Amino acid sequence: MRHTLPDSDATTHNQHGPSAAEIEAIRQRPDMQPLSWGTRLSYAGGDVACNIVFGMVSSLLVLFYTDYIGIDPVLVGIVFLITRLFDGASDMVMGVIVDRTHSKYGKSRPWIMRMAFPFALSAVLLFTVPHTSMALQALYVFVAYNFVNTICYTAINLPYGSLSSMMTRSEKERSKLSICRMGLSPLGKIMSVTFSMPLVKFLGNTQQAWIEAMCLWAVIAFVLLVNCFARCKENVKIPKRDAFEKQKRNLPVKTELKALVHNRYFWACMVLWMMQSVSFSVSGTILPYYCKYIFGDDTWMYSQLFTVETLVLCGAVFLSTPIVKRFGKRNSALAGAIVAIVGQLIFCAGPKTSYALIMFSCVIRSIGLGPLNAVVFSMLGDAVEYGEWKTHIRQEGFIFSAGSVGTKVGAGLTRAIMTLCLSVAGYVSSTVGGAAQPDSVLHMIVHIYEVGPLIVAGTIIVVLVFYRLDKMYPQIIADLAKRESHGEM
Repeated sequence: MRHTLPDSDATTHNQHGPSAAEIEAIRQRPDMQPLSWGTRLSYAGGDVACNIVFGMVSSLLVLFYTDYIGIDPVLVGIVFLITRLFDGASDMVMGVIVDRTHSKYGKSRPWIMRMAFPFALSAVLLFTVPHTSMALQALYVFVAYNFVNTICYTAINLPYGSLSSMMTRSEKERSKLSICRMGLSPLGKIMSVTFSMPLVKFLGNTQQAWIEAMCLWAVIAFVLLVNCFARCKENVKIPKRDAFEKQKRNLPVKTELKALVHNRYFWACMVLWMMQSVSFSVSGTILPYYCKYIFGDDTWMYSQLFTVETLVLCGAVFLSTPIVKRFGKRNSALAGAIVAIVGQLIFCAGPKTSYALIMFSCVIRSIGLGPLNAVVFSMLGDAVEYGEWKTHIRQEGFIFSAGSVGTKVGAGLTRAIMTLCLSVAGYVSSTVGGAAQPDSVLHMIVHIYEVGPLIVAGTIIVVLVFYRLDKMYPQIIADLAKRESHGEM
């Protein structure tokens, strides 16, 4: 078995692309057939489940720890950052595990069922912080946060992500699957984030109220994950795959890492996925503080902004379908990032106490980032095919897990930086739902909300300027089909 191809991104033998006969033969393959809407919706439901928990963790958990438990924001940020480093290591381990998993349900599907209940339980444990010293509380948060992220979320979300590349090899079907996933997945965050604060206030505005609210979201997440497992099948069947998998089990991890390093489009997709996660972390973490301390509202204002921003994102994702079909994934995402950066610059130039202006920034940012959210996971699936084409090593689980490392470390580092900035500015923690903050903290909150989205959109633009995989993909699939027809991996 060969492990490397010539160091070139040129097509291997046909400079004019695959022939009409080759294209038709590829279209007739079982793993190129359309997926049903029921399958697409069930797959998207898996991400809705993950985002029910992710929404609480990325948006309200920091506020809960600082303003209801009374933990210093710097301590929270350090715990989150260290956990993300552990989480990144566990991602790589899980990627190897997925690639070496063999069961009657496939490689990725069984993990969704195995981890559904532990994942739901771990989400509730995040809020059951004991009433003791701050040091012991920080230790509990560290253990609980690692349990939900390093173990449970990793063991369910990475197999879930790689499942899409095993359900179909059709670029169009993969794009539709990604658009359906990213168009519906924010519903999970809408449910948990929009209604959690009002629900907490209704239940008594105490720690127990937070626990009860999280129990509701955990049950919904569990049901959606079980349905995802039941309805989504692994359809990609590569000729002589059994012999290939047997050989792959003996493949050194060092060789797999080398193949990953040489996959340039993996790195591009990892950064894009990271920026998507950083964007959620910036707006999700700092916006509740903005509403509470700049606008003086900690009940419905953030819920309204988040709901509008997320619904617009959902709409932008679905409306991206004809745009992506016409202009391609790269061009659509690039144009959207330019829209996002222009909209944020308008916000930076206006008054920071205008609710209408901050609503405007949420809407424009969502419209601009819609195309990237629609295609980022499809692009990651394309990177799987590119990696196999270039190195003769197929790495569904490894690529999705390694990509997730970047997103989690990026999100953890982002939250650590934000909480450090708040602490340096003089943030006052409290166990009674918050305290009056000095002007330096108010200025810091505004500054973070201004600069963060600009960094995200700018980074996306730089990466996409050098992205070329869309044009190469048809020939890559044709080359892979020829190899497989000859029993070559």
